[in-house]
Amino acid sequence: MPKLTINGVEVEVEAGTSILQAAEEIGVEIPRFCYHDRLSVPANCRMCLVDLEGAPKPVASCAMACGDGMVIRTDSERAEKARKGVMEFLLINHPLDCPICDQGGECDLQDQAVGYGYDRSRYHETKRSVPNKELGPLVETVMTRCINCTRCVRFAEEVAGVDDIAQLHRGEDAEITTFVEKTISSELSGNLVDVCPVGALTNKPYAYKARPWELKKTISIDVHDAVGSNIRIDARGREVLRVMPRLNEDVNEEWISDKTRYALDGLAKGRLDRPYIRNSRSKKLEEASWGEALALVAKKLKASDPKKTAALVGDLADIESTVALKDLMAGLGVANLDCRVDGAMYPADNRAGYLFNTTIAGLEDSDAVLLVGTNPRIEAAMVNARIRKTWLAKRIKVGVIGEDMDLNYPYAHIGDDAAALSKANAFFKGAKNPVIIVGSAVFKRSDAQAVLNEINAICEKSKVVTKDWNGFNVLHSAAGRVGALEVGFTPAKGGMDINKIIKASADDSLETLFLLGVDNAELINGLGKKTFVIYQGHHGDLGASNADVILPAAAYSEKDASYMNMEGRLQRAQKAVSAPNEAKQDWTIIRALSDSLGTALPYNDLYELRKSIRAHYKHFPAIDEVQAAEWKGIGGKGTCIKAKFTPAIDNFYMTNVICHASKVMKDCTDSFIAQGDKAIAAE
Repeated sequence: MPKLTINGVEVEVEAGTSILQAAEEIGVEIPRFCYHDRLSVPANCRMCLVDLEGAPKPVASCAMACGDGMVIRTDSERAEKARKGVMEFLLINHPLDCPICDQGGECDLQDQAVGYGYDRSRYHETKRSVPNKELGPLVETVMTRCINCTRCVRFAEEVAGVDDIAQLHRGEDAEITTFVEKTISSELSGNLVDVCPVGALTNKPYAYKARPWELKKTISIDVHDAVGSNIRIDARGREVLRVMPRLNEDVNEEWISDKTRYALDGLAKGRLDRPYIRNSRSKKLEEASWGEALALVAKKLKASDPKKTAALVGDLADIESTVALKDLMAGLGVANLDCRVDGAMYPADNRAGYLFNTTIAGLEDSDAVLLVGTNPRIEAAMVNARIRKTWLAKRIKVGVIGEDMDLNYPYAHIGDDAAALSKANAFFKGAKNPVIIVGSAVFKRSDAQAVLNEINAICEKSKVVTKDWNGFNVLHSAAGRVGALEVGFTPAKGGMDINKIIKASADDSLETLFLLGVDNAELINGLGKKTFVIYQGHHGDLGASNADVILPAAAYSEKDASYMNMEGRLQRAQKAVSAPNEAKQDWTIIRALSDSLGTALPYNDLYELRKSIRAHYKHFPAIDEVQAAEWKGIGGKGTCIKAKFTPAIDNFYMTNVICHASKVMKDCTDSFIAQGDKAIAAE
């Protein structure tokens, strides 16, 4: 390994390490614009120039590999002068937009101009003007500000896997543009705003709303899919204005999906902010007090036969509220519980049968990936980005059994139904770390057990699961699903599962149903008219519109809560803003209801509730850790049918009640989904 000296400090690094990276290892920061840790190195901004002893001129530290015996000065007069010259050239055509630029206060160009800029310009010619580009409803462009660092181009090509933008022309005419007039069709396009070091690409829905120093920043967890992306919520007052990614190498690295970033406007619209009770005469929902609503719910639960009472938890439910509801129902003797509200019958007694066992980061160790009945680009964009990253690094084999789709990396389309599973062993031939990713839609099929049995045989024959490697993975799309399965929110002994609960309601044999954030259309539409429905949630969507009593709850940004992602990784979200009006945190509503029932739950605050969870569910991992599951095999008896595999989601932008209330997500649907459908129809 080469040894070199940087600013008088000797450092030993791995071969191939750049001077810039070596400097960072010893805490020396070198300014840069075009360089980004996760993107290829173009060395075109020249801001990272350093003084290399013996070199005739300063060298670009991002592109120069460390050599044995090198002597580097990052703070020499020659290096400083070179950077000042680069900065002067960068500012020749840059407009004086800082007072109105949304990047103000977070701008790399501003920050570095303080150290390397002049207080006046020596150029008096007319500044270059570049026309703005229409990239869609999410990314705003002011291309005159662009310094041609090409970060956006490299991110689009390397991480997002789309080639919609590029740098065209040369010299003064060089500009970042689209090849044809079209929007950027990527579910990761919002990250272009993050990688842009100036204000050329900004957050369009957030435009001119706030300055960064006005915002309260709260760390949290995303709930729009089951990845559990680490995020930061920026709010002013009780309004969430921005969602930004947080670094977590094991989950989302430093990227987030567009749904995570832009669906936030749905948090303020269509909200339930006070209790409602349906008038028995007019059949209309009328406002009520908390006391009246809880008293009516308690009365109905007491009067109902426990065998004719059921409780369901939805896609966005946190672990604390799920456990509280389970404890409440246990106290009433209710065994009819389920969290599999989408009809995907995961094996509740087999952790390895419903977890993403390889882990998201573990995909980088794979050498062959088979996707069965899933489209990870839509169902879990960050998982798809990780698969692409692995393919880009090692050119791994990727196979698909299901619909032919655009995954932004090449794959072999093996087939579209269960018969194609017979070809999987040949696909995995020679693979040392094979991976199978099964979509949640597979678990909804009538032949799910037979399909899983076939996959189990593949796991054994192709060594997908061994003593040191578990390549079987289930791709969930609901943030609350794995956590609910982990705490056992499934039918107790003698209880009904989701399908039997819906059937019992349709047959008018189910008296009372408690819905905790359940808005699934198929479920709601299948309920009978004689079932008394209690809905607890935060948006007036399907569940609320069909309820007899509504208990308004807090959204994910308005509560301290725990979530478990598809890997089984336990993560914590923190309260960023207050819930609107009379809405309250889910577990506190259930705790208050237990008082009305006369069966008070044994915890009075969040600390006691979490302590109770730890005491009763000892298999829970530590925060941000994953506990491996014991492999027991999967599947059961049955015969596979000829039905084609289909993904669980067909519209990336409309997957939950927050998205349904979001104008930005509706605009995205119109821009990307509707236009795409028209283009396909035209072909």
